[in-house]
Amino acid sequence: MKETIVNVTGVKCGGCVAKCQAALKTVPGFVEAVFDIPAKTAVIRGDVDLSAVIGALGKAGYPAVPRNS
Repeated sequence: MKETIVNVTGVKCGGCVAKCQAALKTVPGFVEAVFDIPAKTAVIRGDVDLSAVIGALGKAGYPAVPRNS
C-alpha cells in the first residue's frame, strides 16, 4: 500500500484529526491516515493523488504540503 507523508498546519487535537479524516474520506483511493500532532505530519495510506489529498485538507481548513517541501 502506498504511503504519502504531508505536513499539516493547524491540527491541534482529536477534533481536528476527525475533521481531517472526514475530508480525506472523500479522496478516491484513501484507506487511512495516521496523524502525529506534535510533528504536524500525517501519513496517508492508499492509492491517492497527492494534489487531491492537499486539496481536501485545505478545503477542511488544514493547509498541507508534501513533507519533502
